[in-house]
Amino acid sequence: MLRLPEAHRDLFKKPFGTLYGNISELLPRLRGRAVYAVGDVVTHNLLDAGVVPDIAIIDGYTMRLPCTRLPLLLAGRRLVARNPAGTITDELVGAIDDVVRDPPGVIFVDGEEDLAVIPLVLAAPPGVAILYGQPGEGVVLRIVDEPAKREAAAMLNCFVRE
Repeated sequence: MLRLPEAHRDLFKKPFGTLYGNISELLPRLRGRAVYAVGDVVTHNLLDAGVVPDIAIIDGYTMRLPCTRLPLLLAGRRLVARNPAGTITDELVGAIDDVVRDPPGVIFVDGEEDLAVIPLVLAAPPGVAILYGQPGEGVVLRIVDEPAKREAAAMLNCFVRE
């Protein structure tokens, strides 16, 4: 398991991509792309906008409160992965690798999915649109390319293996 030390938490508060105020602002950027979503609210808002993500990673919570808008309309396999707050577990990485190899799918995280965007970028093929929520600010869009993969790999270097 990888744990993010408290000393590095602030590095992960800035968007890892382009920040948009809401889903509707970025819909044109999603056309013709596979879409992967991290977070219950982002997934729900995509579905409301008529976009069914190929992969969704959700935990049933939003900003540490139970999410009452669980996106139950998603197709595909359903996997469960344990991932405590502030970590990236081997179990989560395995589930991400599995569903990226054979989408569509939903990963229900027992714990917290906030850091899942890092291994998701590393596993995703080029051109995929990955979206996740930036609390209190909007939604972040990251198109997977080599710079995104290099940045995600550098972010992993901030973690310690336990």
